[in-house]
Amino acid sequence: MPFQHHRRGAPAPNRALAATISTGEEKLASRFQHHDDADNPFLSHPRAARAGDKYLIGVGKADITGPVVEINFAGYANMEQVGTGLRQRIYARSFIIGEVGTNNRFVYVVLDTQSGDTAVRNGVLEGLAALGPEYSVYGQSNVAITGTHSHSGPGGWFNYLLPQVTSLGFDRQGYQAIVDGTVLSIKRAHESLQEGYLDFGTTTISDANINRSLYAYLANPESERAQYTDDVDKTLTLLRFRRASDGKSIGVLTWFAVHGTSMLGNNTHVSGDNKGLAAYLFEQSVKGTDQATDGFVAGFSQANVGDTSPNVLGAWCDDGSGSMCDFKTSTCADGKSQSCHGRGPLFQKLDLGVSSCYEISRRQFSGAKALYDSFDSKSTPVVGSTVRSFHYFQDMQYYTFPLDNGTVVQTCPAALGYSFAAGTSDWPGAFDFTQGDSGSPNNPLWQVVSGLLRAPSAKQKECQGPKAVLLDVGEMDTPYAWSPNIVDVQTLRVGQFIIIVSPSEATTMAGRRWRNAVKEAASEYSITGDSEPFVVLGGPANSYSHYVTTPEEYAVQRYEGASTLFGQWELPAYINLTLRALPYLAPTAKDSPPPGPTPPDNREKSLSFITGVVQDGTPPGKSFGAVIKQPPSSSARGAVISATFQGANPRNNLRLEGTFAAVEKLGDDGKTWTQVLSDYDWRLVYTWKRTNFMLGYSEVTIDWETDEQDAPGTYRIKYYGDSKPLIGSINAFTGTSNSFTLT
Repeated sequence: MPFQHHRRGAPAPNRALAATISTGEEKLASRFQHHDDADNPFLSHPRAARAGDKYLIGVGKADITGPVVEINFAGYANMEQVGTGLRQRIYARSFIIGEVGTNNRFVYVVLDTQSGDTAVRNGVLEGLAALGPEYSVYGQSNVAITGTHSHSGPGGWFNYLLPQVTSLGFDRQGYQAIVDGTVLSIKRAHESLQEGYLDFGTTTISDANINRSLYAYLANPESERAQYTDDVDKTLTLLRFRRASDGKSIGVLTWFAVHGTSMLGNNTHVSGDNKGLAAYLFEQSVKGTDQATDGFVAGFSQANVGDTSPNVLGAWCDDGSGSMCDFKTSTCADGKSQSCHGRGPLFQKLDLGVSSCYEISRRQFSGAKALYDSFDSKSTPVVGSTVRSFHYFQDMQYYTFPLDNGTVVQTCPAALGYSFAAGTSDWPGAFDFTQGDSGSPNNPLWQVVSGLLRAPSAKQKECQGPKAVLLDVGEMDTPYAWSPNIVDVQTLRVGQFIIIVSPSEATTMAGRRWRNAVKEAASEYSITGDSEPFVVLGGPANSYSHYVTTPEEYAVQRYEGASTLFGQWELPAYINLTLRALPYLAPTAKDSPPPGPTPPDNREKSLSFITGVVQDGTPPGKSFGAVIKQPPSSSARGAVISATFQGANPRNNLRLEGTFAAVEKLGDDGKTWTQVLSDYDWRLVYTWKRTNFMLGYSEVTIDWETDEQDAPGTYRIKYYGDSKPLIGSINAFTGTSNSFTLT
């Protein structure tokens, strides 16, 4: 169903590529003048809520917490960031939307992980197929796996070699936890399917993100930037799921652009970072109310996150100078980036970003909850009945296509530039790399190192220009592929609501151009009928493919441009590929686009140098779970109450859908203990420490960060563990502290 076969004759395939690549400011300005409200360009005319069309809706949530110790975290590529415990379990949250009476439906999954990725997606699709014929309606074309972009979860589950390096390879245990939990969340969503309504709205959250690469953003045409009030998107979009039987809400799905880097690169406790915590706060806020059921699920999905940061006080030099980092290069007085760090709203609290993470989470939650509470009068119903999706694979190695002005351009095999190694102000890289470095760094050794891995060909150098290639990852396949060249092209649609699913982290302006192009084309070709299209972008998803910037930002070669894998025309290519398949979202569409080339599946060939647990032991006279340090007999609310236990390695049993730690409260009868906190809760922190490597001794400390919401009473702390002998089976045990009072 090629684009030119749709209504209105036979336009050129790229006619609707709104402002994707033209450097002419007049053309860009004309393309972007369709916004009625610069502060809220996505929903110009909110209207009173009314009943929309019925859809099949379902929500589900499941635990995906992998090994919380001894595995490197995914996101910062900091080899010293190895897990030592758990602040809050991480989850898969799944949302199914379908047509009533047909099998047309899609699944949108939000994982508390760095991203979606090819290995995980393959495992999820296999897991769904194994559930039986009932689940055959879910497959390649209609399952989107997105990540919140948390930088605080265990790594080792990626399909390609490069992101596996810092985790010492592929970790089967953590990978399987994500896959199994995701399948379970989809199964729960499927089992909850019922007729219901969808409606959506937007709100402005002004204080939860900034642009960390403003120098690059300013390279975009002034006339284009003038169409927007802010240099990052401040709009949060919320889609509400409401069952038809009684009008109660069963879940919400939101999109807002802010990096999952509130928890800093030296944090070693697993969490979902600011979006995972925002989801928790929302779910807790509706628990037990008459607005929602007990199975309420809140998904806080990522949007055009690429150049955003939650460190809203800006980037400062931690070198005693009291100066902000260099605007262009994010360096300090020594010319290096290592002292340049972004500051969260509560950076004065030296707690590895915990306080700032909570505050950024609270700001997202508060905005979303206020919007949700206003929906009965302000939301826009989803109408049109149609549910459609498309998915296909595209090899980005030298993909050739025309720009709007007729110029034929091409993408390139994946490559990373020098500024990729500089990191960002959210967490800088190492050595002497700097952002905005379009050539070699000061140390010529890195040219040699880069060339030893693979010297890019003249054709690759020309294609990637003006990027100077540091790592020619797209042309490296020994011992297996280092990085994706084949990406997922996917878009979902329910009624007038369209979701672009991006494999890359889109920068602010890249996301705006992509959304605007889809909206313009969907309007021009009446994809959503008489209803104005509403477009969001979610990701990073499906096959993690680093970044996508505008061509103008690419030319600056800060971190985001250097991490745009497929060359300066990557964004126009993504838009071209999306619009090429847009007719498959039309109500009359019956088929799917050709699937395209299959990406390599590296799961069975991936290297791993991750050692397993050999044994757990206890010192003479001690047993597993014995209390080494008791909590004080009495504490005031606001204190941190701790207990330390003789422990065992938590990798022996991930306790999925369970807990390593709990707080129990004594009932009024003086006999019954009730669990009031678990690993699900942000304020209960589990820390594991090895005390003797050879004999397998370890200790576990559980900290309860109390506050005014905790009721006075008598409590105790519980520890749940599993020990592994040198020979024999793993055994479960528990530890229980003395009781204590909270006043």
